Amino acid sequence: MTSRQPTSPEGKAASGDQQSDITSTELEGEESINAAVKEATPTQPEKRSATKTVLVLVSVLMSMFLVALDRTIISTAIPRITDEFNSLSDVGWVYTLFPIREVLLMITFIVGRAIAGVGAAGIFAGVVVCIALVIPVEKRPQIQGLFGGLMGVSSIAGPLIGGGFTSNVTWRWCFYINLPFGALALVVIFFLLDTPDRETTKLPFTAKLLKLDFLGTGFMMPGVICLLLALQWGGQQYAWSNWRIILLLVLSGALLIAFAAVQLLCPTTATLPARIFKQRSLVAGFWSTLCMNSGNYILVYFLPVWFQSIKGVSAAQSGIKILPLMLSMVAVSIGSGFLSSKIGYYTPLAIMGSCVMAVGFGLFTTLQLDTEEAKWVGYQIIYGIGLGCCFQVPNLAAQVTLPKKDIPTGLALLLFGTLLGAAVFVSVGENVLGNQLVQRLSWVPGFNRELVISSGATSLLDSLPEDMRQKGLADYNEALREVFKTGLVPSCLSVLGAVSLEWRSVKKKVENDRLMQQKEVRATHEAEVAKE
Repeated sequence: MTSRQPTSPEGKAASGDQQSDITSTELEGEESINAAVKEATPTQPEKRSATKTVLVLVSVLMSMFLVALDRTIISTAIPRITDEFNSLSDVGWVYTLFPIREVLLMITFIVGRAIAGVGAAGIFAGVVVCIALVIPVEKRPQIQGLFGGLMGVSSIAGPLIGGGFTSNVTWRWCFYINLPFGALALVVIFFLLDTPDRETTKLPFTAKLLKLDFLGTGFMMPGVICLLLALQWGGQQYAWSNWRIILLLVLSGALLIAFAAVQLLCPTTATLPARIFKQRSLVAGFWSTLCMNSGNYILVYFLPVWFQSIKGVSAAQSGIKILPLMLSMVAVSIGSGFLSSKIGYYTPLAIMGSCVMAVGFGLFTTLQLDTEEAKWVGYQIIYGIGLGCCFQVPNLAAQVTLPKKDIPTGLALLLFGTLLGAAVFVSVGENVLGNQLVQRLSWVPGFNRELVISSGATSLLDSLPEDMRQKGLADYNEALREVFKTGLVPSCLSVLGAVSLEWRSVKKKVENDRLMQQKEVRATHEAEVAKE
């Protein structure tokens, strides 16, 4: 039998010291983990001085204001521009590429708009990313509300400023106004915006270029251009059965299919990686954005045409007459941003807003020569309330539902939907207007298609004999109603996107991100302590 030896005092001391060391190590390890977790808990943008944050925020919003202003400031100037250049058929290109007395002048105008459009797209995408960098996620609904309000303010100021410049100075000031404010915003953002360090930020410039989707872009851009050309020329310069239109449509389809194939086959450099389309809310938000802006820009561009052509008001007055739409949109957009921040959910606002917006848009299809002021003001308010409720929801949904690394890509997709819907449907609206005028005014002696193409939006009626002008005015009104019916279709379809959004809480997103980051940091430090 083995006897148990008593433990010596030295052994007890050594054992105690060893236990103490183990306990101390465990405590130190636990403390280091907790400290690391505590330090890494904030999932929000890095803290910066309030002054710096405000300056950056004001600058990015100023940039966005200029972009939005540039898209609406010429809406009241379009009739006068088309009068000056004798080119009603180029209304669509004014927006599409971001619009003779001589053909060369109109081409120069279009190319200038195209270059401006490239810059505007970069600003639009950059602004929403900058907001994500400097604003905590739980406060973003409020900022998105202000963002929507700012878009609304620009929509108010744009037609007014554009109308004022066009009526009193020259429409060219619609573009000069960008220079001083854009330069100021550029300087502030360049020096004060701190971008987080990522893997890609440390790469050399050539390596960054290789990560761009040149192949996909090479298919997408000509595909969209072919589509827009077909929509612009079809039924006006050429019949829809003309080989040029058919070729453009076939090329457009083939190139866009090739673009989709590149996105699937080259996921590392894809502009739109396939994984983001697995997120239901992003797909729903894209659909909603596409449809919402398709209809909205029909109104932004053709409602001033209705006021100037049918009601006979000036460019400046037409800007004043669309104030009800813009003011209601601004007020509701800001209010809905604060409301969704308060309740945490944005989907109810999207559903309600899209339904009200569709109803409001439908009312514009009833406009007549003698429609009372109270009616067209009420139509604008109803539509503006609906638009304000759902305008910023897709952007917010993308930031709540997507992983952090995919947020810029998701926002870029929504921007693409915004620009594509607006560009395509302004061209569609212009095409519908031109074709309707050709059909409805065919009773006028000596009238032909070239007269519509070569006339301005307001000067077309002036070319009619006095005794035919009233009937011509009624036909012009019916043609514009058909344009509004065209915009009604996507406005109604936007409801499908709204009801498909997930019911996700902004507040829960903040808490879930915090817990996830704590879990990741704890696991990392536990692994490091175990190695030691």
